[in-house]
Amino acid sequence: MIEIPKVEREDAILIGLATREVNKDKVQEHLDELEMLADTAGANTIFKIMQDKSKPDSAFYIGKGKAEEIAELAELNNINLIIFDDDLNPTQVRNLEKLFNKKIIDRSGLILDIFASHARTREAKVQVELAQLQYTLPRLTRAWTHLSKQYGGIGTKGPGETQIETDRRIIRDRIAKLKDKLEKIEQQQKTKSSGRKDFLKASMVGYTNAGKSTLINFLTGAGVLAENKLFATLDSTTRSFEIEHDKKMLISDTVGFIRKLPHHLVASFKSTLNVVRDADLILHVIDVSHPSFEDHIDVVDATLKELSVDKKTQIKIFNKVDLITDKSKFDYVLNNYENSILISAEKGINIGKLKEMLLNIYQENFVEYKVEVKNYNSKIISQIHTMADVIDVKYNDDLVYITFRADKPTVNKINNLIKEVGS
Repeated sequence: MIEIPKVEREDAILIGLATREVNKDKVQEHLDELEMLADTAGANTIFKIMQDKSKPDSAFYIGKGKAEEIAELAELNNINLIIFDDDLNPTQVRNLEKLFNKKIIDRSGLILDIFASHARTREAKVQVELAQLQYTLPRLTRAWTHLSKQYGGIGTKGPGETQIETDRRIIRDRIAKLKDKLEKIEQQQKTKSSGRKDFLKASMVGYTNAGKSTLINFLTGAGVLAENKLFATLDSTTRSFEIEHDKKMLISDTVGFIRKLPHHLVASFKSTLNVVRDADLILHVIDVSHPSFEDHIDVVDATLKELSVDKKTQIKIFNKVDLITDKSKFDYVLNNYENSILISAEKGINIGKLKEMLLNIYQENFVEYKVEVKNYNSKIISQIHTMADVIDVKYNDDLVYITFRADKPTVNKINNLIKEVGS
């Protein structure tokens, strides 16, 4: 992934399309979110335009007449960036670029640009570059035209700034190398997580900007970056949290989800999202103050389903209750969502009750158990230390009494091991 120097903020026109499938109110809401994305990327929204058509135009997406109107508007106002709320196909991009003679970015391209700006670790950079290249490949002509150095700014971070002569074969080779790197990273992550078997593992998920980082900071003092921006953090952060004395769990923060999240991005962030797959418990953080919080829940639930983790135990944590003035909303949430709780991570409201819920789940999943093993069975003793959280070891003649804490399946495995060797 190639980063270029930051440039001044750009002015942009945002464009949405209302169709038979998506009504105007929903498109307006999507445009408002696109404005937040544009702001995060470094653009000032000057105009938000909605076109009404029964279906997208195959050549110009919004129709040639409307496109010509926008081209004139952009020229009159000296605006060089046009952002579409939906993904454009290569034909639409080529026609629009020829008509506008401006930078054309679609929603996926904008999200990828933000990810490129926020990637900090080697893993995140590899994942973002892979997603960018997979996104770029079918748009090769377009990308190599507007990602040249003459532009700079939004949509130009990542692969391809000076590589106009690069062809599909080179991109595919690079994609293969990046996939290989990610496989190695994934193996390293598995090795790390194997040492965490004796902890209850929770993964925090949610729509971007729901307050996950603020909550994990409140619970663990992790110091995770928490900003009122979309995708402020990309890398998963795992921290230990002591529910009460000698009862610990691990909480992992993850990248926020968003509607229309590029499929390539979900696929390339597989190793980061593995913390969700490995979790015993999912903490789904929701910004209950947002007018579309239920849509946000649906987006996250759909992403969890895509990751095949939708059947895991889940607590829905409705955050930012301090911003709610209509108290009837509280009753609505609690009556309609099972295993839910209302909190404010910013103000510390109801965090004690959340800890109680976590403690109950911990006690349901982990038990304290005592076994006796002959002292010459050093292999078994070593395995118990590896598989469980050993609390106490006592020696008496030729016996070793081991008290440990583990989940029930692990207790059964240890008992079976001891039976096999006759203790």
